[in-house]
Amino acid sequence: MTVRAFWEGKYHNNETGWDRGSASPALLDWLKELQPCRILVPGCGRGHEVIELARRGFDVTAVDIATPAIDHMQAMLEKEKLTATLIHGDLFEIELPPFDAIYEQTCLCAIQPSQWKEYEQWLHNHLKPGGQLLALFMQTGAEGGPPFHCDLSEMKPLFDASRWQWPESEGDAVAHPSGRHEMAHLIQRK
Repeated sequence: MTVRAFWEGKYHNNETGWDRGSASPALLDWLKELQPCRILVPGCGRGHEVIELARRGFDVTAVDIATPAIDHMQAMLEKEKLTATLIHGDLFEIELPPFDAIYEQTCLCAIQPSQWKEYEQWLHNHLKPGGQLLALFMQTGAEGGPPFHCDLSEMKPLFDASRWQWPESEGDAVAHPSGRHEMAHLIQRK
């Protein structure tokens, strides 16, 4: 089964436990400080965060591999008379100019851990120096996935201090409707 078929099957079978139905509370907190800019949302799903960012004047580009996710987001954008650039495809096959910020919530935990280093490199390449990675690391505490457990003891070496500046705080725990939680970190690209 292809990656696209896997994720499209999740939508067709209504197996979308990652979808909270609205923008993440962490994003809403970050938006108190973050000014409109060019922002990328990889693995955007139904795009609740994309819609919220577009409402607030951000120049949003969103990527997802699943057709139902892109179709839903397009319909929501049209309904609210908002604009965003939607890209339907495998993010590892897409090259874009660097962005001022990237919102990472559901992509890292959805891809195979064997691809995490490649994904970190992709994020680094698509974020301007000094740009901000708004990251929510899924904490499942379980083996296997998706979603895969993004233990902070693995995330810090993955987003290495030679390339990324982590905040001094430990981050905020954000409850997820699935019963899990995510750790919110605002990381800056060096």
